[in-house]
Amino acid sequence: MQNRIAITFDKLRREQRCGLVAYVTCGDPDPETTVEIVMALESAGADFIELGVPFSDPIADGPVIQSASFRALERGTTMSDVLDIARSIRMRSQIPLILFSYLNPILQFGYDKFATAASDSGCDGVLVTDLPPEFSKELRAAMKRCDLKTVFLLSPTSSEDRIKLVDQMSDGFVYYVSTTGVTGARKDLDPALVGRLPELKSRLSRPLAVGFGISTNAHYAALHSHCEAVVVGSAIVKAVGDGNREGAAERAAAVVSTIVGRS
Repeated sequence: MQNRIAITFDKLRREQRCGLVAYVTCGDPDPETTVEIVMALESAGADFIELGVPFSDPIADGPVIQSASFRALERGTTMSDVLDIARSIRMRSQIPLILFSYLNPILQFGYDKFATAASDSGCDGVLVTDLPPEFSKELRAAMKRCDLKTVFLLSPTSSEDRIKLVDQMSDGFVYYVSTTGVTGARKDLDPALVGRLPELKSRLSRPLAVGFGISTNAHYAALHSHCEAVVVGSAIVKAVGDGNREGAAERAAAVVSTIVGRS
């Protein structure tokens, strides 16, 4: 069976459409609500889901996702809980699921055990924010044995050699961090971003997803013809955390539907 990430990018290509990757922090406000949030995000127009694994030292994340991660950890959310969330989603949907994690929780599990458990739970890929591709051989081997895709990051400061390496090592897609710094919704995109993307895409053989700071329909409109997908995280996580859990799924869905122009 072809990996769902590849299937979805093929579908987007046929439809000549830019996809949307929606990030959620698993366990915020609780595992059951996380599942309902994902279902609502799919209905609102998300094409892929990043399942954020809560971590105690999320150095690449801004205050919104840091706070959500801490709330989830305070409620006792573990990697096993995240995999249970994935399993529950998979019983109801075929949307691609990408585990978004720091390295430490995966090391605690062990690469082979983690890959097997991720596959068994219905996940399709993994992005490890603090694992450089040069040191990823063991993880990638475990992922490949379980038909899981690996995703690595590029940034505006990436060298020519780094671009080639990340393209070679990323067999799911390449995640381009649109600006230097941490995650977080921004009012305006980096003015140079759109100008950089055509040259970057010309060097890549993998689909390109652009994230960090994307939070409006204007952002999506500016980027949709320059990449295969955009990634929306902090705007969704903030919407989830801004009210009670009963309305969390609806608030998250409203963010996505606004960005893709359905509302």
